[in-house]
Amino acid sequence: MNEPIGRRERKKAQTRQSLADAALRLFLDRGYDQVGVKDVADAADVSVTTLFKHFPCKEALVFDRDDDFREALVGAVRDRVPGRSIPQALCEYVRTTPGPYSVTAKTADEAQLATFLRLVEETPALTEYAHHLWTRHETDLARAIAQEVGAPEDDVACTALARFALEVPSLAWRHADPQRAAEEAFALLERGWAQLPVGNR
Repeated sequence: MNEPIGRRERKKAQTRQSLADAALRLFLDRGYDQVGVKDVADAADVSVTTLFKHFPCKEALVFDRDDDFREALVGAVRDRVPGRSIPQALCEYVRTTPGPYSVTAKTADEAQLATFLRLVEETPALTEYAHHLWTRHETDLARAIAQEVGAPEDDVACTALARFALEVPSLAWRHADPQRAAEEAFALLERGWAQLPVGNR
């Protein structure tokens, strides 16, 4: 008898979460380069084959909520409060969203997040992977912006705003005050965006 779909999906989600939790725990404890995928699989009590069914590579174990970030990023544009410009909405999202793509560490466990962010920043493979994940959402973000202002999907201004906005976090990380750096970068984008003859900015 086949297992009900609901139960099967819950088990998949539980296995995925167990792997992500085990990976983060091991990476923070030993360092990313000192942990192999077999170590993570053993800690989660699954096979390496099972691990790769859930995560395409070792780096992906660290960023298991990428789809959630993409949805939230697009939602920041579509669900912004009346009167708030798109650059302002994106700035608020970047400033207040905890995670490897943000410039703040406001979370229930600030110490662990700060340690996690250091792990990402100090590990070239993770820094590159995080930047790739963040910027690959450019198309979805540009499409959402275009829809909001009534512009064509391939509108250059919308694509440019999406690309530059997605570069802000990695730029801000390099400064002593990341939040201030992010605000200054988005203020520049806001001034340029306001000058464009695009519909509902």
